[in-house]
Amino acid sequence: MEHPFFGGAMVGKLPADANDISEIREVPDHQEVFAHKDTDQSIIIEVLSYVQEETDLQAVKVHFEELASSNDASTSDNSCILGIEQLDKKQLSLTQCSAVYWLTGQQRVSKYQETARNNVNIHMILYRLPEFTTDLLVTFNDPVNVSPDSSSHHAVATSTVPWTLEDVRTLVFSLTLLNTGLFG
Repeated sequence: MEHPFFGGAMVGKLPADANDISEIREVPDHQEVFAHKDTDQSIIIEVLSYVQEETDLQAVKVHFEELASSNDASTSDNSCILGIEQLDKKQLSLTQCSAVYWLTGQQRVSKYQETARNNVNIHMILYRLPEFTTDLLVTFNDPVNVSPDSSSHHAVATSTVPWTLEDVRTLVFSLTLLNTGLFG
């Protein structure tokens, strides 16, 4: 089912069981944040300033490093890039982008300044929109090992169906821009 983002300026297909975090707490205007109802998985869609780098590959790495820094995971022990793939933009609904990259990485992060760190697979999709001096970033946070000392540690019912990469791929390929006014 299509879901509106940024006041209807964009639409896309979210995975099942996505809870809109803005209904629970304040979310910055440049973000849309969704969490799985039973797992610690989350999807964040962000409208960001265009990162001026020599190559698009460097730009996606910059975004990943900024996330690692904000997660206090910027050391090589706590953050690594596993791969970067350029997606075929002909398959995308977001036709205004010049290029799209899917970065797969891992970070060891703690929640709420805890000392316990959780291993999280990060799937970061960067849409380059130089015409609007904008980078659109979709980040899928997929915890794979939650520390027993973390506030996130809890039993998950065996009937729980976590989001898959195919769910995220559906969102990534279905995102559609309806109003360029979103970019200022």
